[in-house]
Formats: sequence, structure tokens, C-alpha cells
Amino acid sequence: MKRTTLILLLLALGMGGFVYFYEIQGTPQRQEAREKQQQIFTFKEDQIQSLNVKTRNQTLQFDRAKDSKTGWQMQVPDKAPASEGAIAYLLDLLVSSKSDRVLTVPAAQLSDYGLQQPQATVEVKLQDGKTHRLVLGQPDFNRSFLYAQADPPTPQPAQTSVLLVSTNFENAVNRTLAEWKQASAPPKKSPEPQTNSQNNQK
Repeated sequence: MKRTTLILLLLALGMGGFVYFYEIQGTPQRQEAREKQQQIFTFKEDQIQSLNVKTRNQTLQFDRAKDSKTGWQMQVPDKAPASEGAIAYLLDLLVSSKSDRVLTVPAAQLSDYGLQQPQATVEVKLQDGKTHRLVLGQPDFNRSFLYAQADPPTPQPAQTSVLLVSTNFENAVNRTLAEWKQASAPPKKSPEPQTNSQNNQK
């Protein structure tokens, strides 16, 4: 009986120690991890006036229509109404996404992160005339994040910042031209003419 009591006492002490170190001692470490996440950009979606997307396969330009009812218009490579879903998805990522971590790397090693010849560059122009750029490189080793640079300086300093951002950006920019355009509604079928027999039945 004493042995069982001793074992239970040791288990209770062990659980108490775990709770203490997780809840009390672990709080600063978890807080530090959260603080490492930072907003990529601070502008709001309604401040964006134009959007450029350049990938290895195509260059696209979109402008917010003056008439809010018509949404976004593609200007390059074609003039056409833009897909509201595709634009909204990318803009939401730009204004709401956070960088999971920031790395400081030598500028000479940017090619190791796919940032010398990026898979895509997204540029937005705000209503006040300011522009912001997000350069998207290659995924990390387990494809959990993309390497990226936000508003990279020109020229690059000897030591520069590389962000880890969501792989959702990859899905948002790698679309076919047709996916960037608003889907056209199918033509309405004209009613079939009634035959004499149908008229007689009436």
C-alpha cells in the first residue's frame, strides 16, 4: 500500500512540474515565438489601386475599376474583366498573411532561396501612389513555407532579410490566363418555336 502511495505521489509531482514549466516557464518562449511572426504588409485591401503579377510564364496587370460594381479589370495581356475570386484570394493573402520567421542571410546567397530568379513577383500600387513588392522564391526543404522578400532594397545590402511565408501564395499566383479572367456566362437559349400541332392542342 505504501509503495502504491509513493508511486502516486511521484506521478503527482511529475505532473505538477510539467504544468509549472509549461504554463509558467514556457510562457516567455511561446510569446517569443508569436512575436517572431510579423505582418508582411500593413496596408488595407481597399487602399490597393492596381496589381501586377509577374511569373516565369506571364506578366499580368490589373486595375481597380472606378465603378465599384465592376470590380477589377485586366489591362495586360488582355483587356477584360478580371476574376473576382482570383483577385480577392491574392489580395487577402497580401493584407492578412504573416511571416513565420525572418532569416538574415548574405545577399550573395539569395540564389539558394530562389530569389535571384524568383518564381513570381507581386507588386501593388496604393491610392496614395506608394508601391510595395513581394518576391516569391522556392519552397523550403519540406514545402511548409516559401522563401520571400518584401519590399527588397535596391541594391541589396551585404546582409539581407528573407521571410518564410505561406505556400498559399504559390497557388494564388500560378494560374492560367483563363483563370485570371472573369468566366463568361453561357449564352441564353432562345425558346424553341411551337409547331402547328402544339398550337392546335392549346
